[in-house]
Amino acid sequence: MKLFRGLLVAGVAIALLSGCGGNKESASNATQPPATAETTDAVTTASIVNDGEAFVKAVSTEGTWIVATLNDLTLDKDVVVAGEFRNKGAADGDIYRKIALYAQDADKNITAQYTLTVPKFTVQSENLKVQGGTIKGDVYVEANGFNLHETATIDGNLNFANEDVKATAVLDGKVTGETKVQ
Repeated sequence: MKLFRGLLVAGVAIALLSGCGGNKESASNATQPPATAETTDAVTTASIVNDGEAFVKAVSTEGTWIVATLNDLTLDKDVVVAGEFRNKGAADGDIYRKIALYAQDADKNITAQYTLTVPKFTVQSENLKVQGGTIKGDVYVEANGFNLHETATIDGNLNFANEDVKATAVLDGKVTGETKVQ
C-alpha cells in the first residue's frame, strides 16, 4: 500500500510539473518550466502538499514558486502568501507565483479539483495565479498582478488593498461574494 501511494504521489507530481511548463508568458500569467538538474533549488522546485501545515510553509517567504495540493485542506488560521519568486531564481526573471488546487493527467486535463478552506487568505506575492479548485474564505489582495484563472473559484469576498492593485488583476474565475476595494 505504501508503495502504491508513493507511486501515486510521484505520478501526480510529475503530471503537475509537466503541466506547469511551457513558453514564457506575460508576468500576470507566468508559469515556469519544470526544473532541470541544473536549476533545481528552493525557488524552482514545486511544493506538493497534503496538509495545512505544509501548505502554510510552502506559501511563506521561505516557500516555493508553485504550491500544489493533493486534496482538500481546511485551516483554522489565516494564510499569507508572501515573498518574491522569479523564473528559475534569475535576478532578471519574471516575478510570479502559483497556487494549484487541482490534479491533472498527462494531457494537462484537470482530473480533480480541491477546496482550500481558510478564515482569511492574504496575497502579498506579486503575480500570484490561483488555478483550479476553490478558496473558501475571504481573499485580500495587497500585491499587483493577482490572477484568478478561469478554472478557479473564490467562495467568499475578494478584497483589494486599493484601486491600483485591483487594476492589475485578471479575474477570469468565479467569485461568489463581493469584489471590492477596502
